[in-house]
Amino acid sequence: MLRKLTFCTALVAGSISIPAARAIELVQPELVAPVRPGEQTPSMQPANAPPRPGGEVRLQAPRPMIVQSHEAAPHALLASGCEACESCDSGCSTYNYGGWTLDNCSLGEAWALEDCLTPCCDTTNYGGWVSIGYHNNFERLSDENTQGLSFNDRPDNLNLHQAWLYFERVANGDDGCADWGYRFDIMYGLDAQKTQSYGNPRAFTPNQGRWDASLDHGAYGWAMPQAYLEYAQGDLRVKAGHFYTPLGYEVVQATGNFFYSHSLTFFNSEPFTHTGMLATYKVSDGVTLYGGWTLGWDTGFDQFGGGSNFLGGFSATVAEDVTYTYLATAGDLGWRGEGYSHSNVLNFKLSDCLTYILQSDYVNANTPAAFDNEDLGINQYLIYKLNDRWSLGSRMEWWKSNNPTGAAASYYELTGGINYRPHANLVIRPEVRYDWTPSNQAYEGLFGVDYNQFVFGIDAVLSF
Repeated sequence: MLRKLTFCTALVAGSISIPAARAIELVQPELVAPVRPGEQTPSMQPANAPPRPGGEVRLQAPRPMIVQSHEAAPHALLASGCEACESCDSGCSTYNYGGWTLDNCSLGEAWALEDCLTPCCDTTNYGGWVSIGYHNNFERLSDENTQGLSFNDRPDNLNLHQAWLYFERVANGDDGCADWGYRFDIMYGLDAQKTQSYGNPRAFTPNQGRWDASLDHGAYGWAMPQAYLEYAQGDLRVKAGHFYTPLGYEVVQATGNFFYSHSLTFFNSEPFTHTGMLATYKVSDGVTLYGGWTLGWDTGFDQFGGGSNFLGGFSATVAEDVTYTYLATAGDLGWRGEGYSHSNVLNFKLSDCLTYILQSDYVNANTPAAFDNEDLGINQYLIYKLNDRWSLGSRMEWWKSNNPTGAAASYYELTGGINYRPHANLVIRPEVRYDWTPSNQAYEGLFGVDYNQFVFGIDAVLSF
């Protein structure tokens, strides 16, 4: 989340696929991740929020899936087969305006900041992006009295959501030799408070939250969502430190999602970050195993109570155009309490340009100072790539959870959007979203507002 100096990075104009394993590098279709020419598209991921002081329960804060510029999150970024827009029958056209030539397929040459400033350095990678957006209503479950219970909680304003910068050295163990690497991310913006270490003790007490938990000023703030060391040798990779969760499909990074807004499942039923260790082992070209230990959900070099849990799972290619990822946490989840959670992601490549993603999350935990909490979410995504410039997408979600009164309620959202890329480094994402619940009385009793609503939103993401 940084300002620009000289913009030179590749905005992943995006393939249309998604979750598989790190062995299969996973990313959302059509994501805007900063990837340099010739390199593989990266990925990302995110987490939830703990009870506020005094017992007020925060419906999970967001969790991040960071756009890792050179490695993917456990879902694999599968090539869409749409390298040339002609392959999608897009009907590419070329226009001439007074000597200037413009076509609806070519994105131009991507710029990378590091190639401009340190073109001869190939050991340290760095870059980032800036995300600015507008929406005309609160993304549920938030309102003017409960801001912080979702992303997009400051309507009718032009918001700086993310100004992001990352530094990394990717450990290269491909030749069988051992190698070391690192990664550090820092961001500023409206989204910072959703990806801070709110799972740390005293995270919501001003000037007492450790790591990045208290780096706020008003609605904006700073976050340091990743700071870890990495070891690699052959098919084994191990990271130790503070890192994004591999669970789920959506991520916090704006460059890793098709949509401007987020699903309720992502925000409420998944961790965003962890502190601990995570190993990945590539068993074969189609199977990757994950296993590790962390200090609970959303911690930053600290421990909430007795936070200590298992983190792991696997990713596999189950058919020619189908990938499946299962990842889970189990044990003392810190601020979320003792319990278990898992995320299932199925990615179906229906054609060269059409991808369907099915995700299901489940959480069962006794959240401290709140209530025995059980969440279940089912998300469906359909993404169609018209050509290199234009893509269409839809998301439909059902999310069910106990509320603070102990009663279960179902919530729904339907989102339709467009991704337009005027240049390889820039994507513009307009969308229309409708949220509703058959149990509107329960929601009104809890928040005092009508849950059923339409939301229009649009943002622009510039990578460098």
